[in-house]
Amino acid sequence: MNPAAMAQHGRALLAFTEGDTEAAQIVRRDDGNEASIPVSLFFRPPDQFWPVERAALVRCEGHVLDIGAGSGLHTLALQARGLPVTAIDISPDAVTIMQRRGVRDARVGDVYSFTGGPFDTLLMLGHGIGMTETLAGLDRFLILARRLTAGGGRLLVTSLDVRRSDAPENVAYREANRRAGRYVGETRIQVEFAGEAGPYCGWLHVDAETLENHARKAGWTCEVVHREDTGDYLACLMGE
Repeated sequence: MNPAAMAQHGRALLAFTEGDTEAAQIVRRDDGNEASIPVSLFFRPPDQFWPVERAALVRCEGHVLDIGAGSGLHTLALQARGLPVTAIDISPDAVTIMQRRGVRDARVGDVYSFTGGPFDTLLMLGHGIGMTETLAGLDRFLILARRLTAGGGRLLVTSLDVRRSDAPENVAYREANRRAGRYVGETRIQVEFAGEAGPYCGWLHVDAETLENHARKAGWTCEVVHREDTGDYLACLMGE
């Protein structure tokens, strides 16, 4: 992923830590559909974590790599449990914030060029698997993830089955993808903060069945361990 695509997200996180507690970022899809997201969501304490997050964190074992760690909210919760955690993010602002907040091992980096490990658990919350952009990108990442995990390691990811939404604009977007020969969960988004927008990038929402099929090809077993009525889910992939 182009680091510039997440630059405004980093700016929004930094603004919040510098006192703008009402900060919000806009995530806009390339069809014009957009949502305003309060930055405070990225600074919730553990007692305000969502069920899908809690389900993921209790499954983390050993040395954890938190990919796309953002503000470090999940890293800090795991550190408090005594787990060793390495947190990476492509946003330098995010890494600065994590270091200020007490993350012991926070690094600026793209997972594709990351050379650490091996790890016992790879963690990708907040639909972080979306950074793979396309199904082809997902395949590339799943092969890389095998190299980053120790024997018997696990990969915990959250994603969304976009087919669960019957909102007209989402139905239309899915149909446009089908007509173009694309997978229905391949989207393009941009992040805007304080009137400045980054470039568009791909973002993948992958349904559980498709994830399981692609995981199997890369040598993982895949189990959905938590589901929400919204279509959000948590999957645990285990190296074979």
